Amino acid sequence: MHPAERLLRRASFATSARNLSQCPPDSGREVAFAGRSNAGKSSAINRLTDQKTLARTSKTPGRTQLLNFFTLDEERRLVDLPGYGYAKVNKGMREQWQRDLDDYLAGRQSLCGLVLLMDIRHPLKDFDHMLINWAAEARMPLHIMLTKADKLGHGAAKTTLLKTRQALKAHPGDISLQLFSAPQGAGLEEAWDRLALWLDIQDPETSTGDQAVTKE
Repeated sequence: MHPAERLLRRASFATSARNLSQCPPDSGREVAFAGRSNAGKSSAINRLTDQKTLARTSKTPGRTQLLNFFTLDEERRLVDLPGYGYAKVNKGMREQWQRDLDDYLAGRQSLCGLVLLMDIRHPLKDFDHMLINWAAEARMPLHIMLTKADKLGHGAAKTTLLKTRQALKAHPGDISLQLFSAPQGAGLEEAWDRLALWLDIQDPETSTGDQAVTKE
């Protein structure tokens, strides 16, 4: 079993927060998941943790309006950020969500990586560019998952991956990119590898005693 999979299976809901002040203590390591409301974020989190209902899924986009924290162990967490794009809320609420997200991304010291999920059929929308630019300015590692890859044929999915990579080629940030399908489980190993790197998850089978294995 992948060491990240082993830890992620232990994920449990910890708390929800409307803003930075309501978040859990800012210590340890956490990885945040962001994406437009139709990007399949909750489905991806559930598949990565091998849990069907850890992150709420809904046929009504925009239902996630809070920062939801999931505990992996005493030092590691996942965070499900509010989805944007199709939420049926008034302009004032939408702007407040934006401010709360900005505060979290800018002020959370334990945040060590950001996963941006984009529907492979609709990549690089305005919200996506906003997150990509923020990550570059903050020097925050960014991993993009092109979700719902099963909705396209293999060739079309690969073409979209290459086009997206080309579009981001000149971007100054630390960006990695992959295909992902929650129903098929495609891309799980690659995503686990990235989370293991950011969360410093060691493989107990290759790390013994004082000889810890580190990944660069």
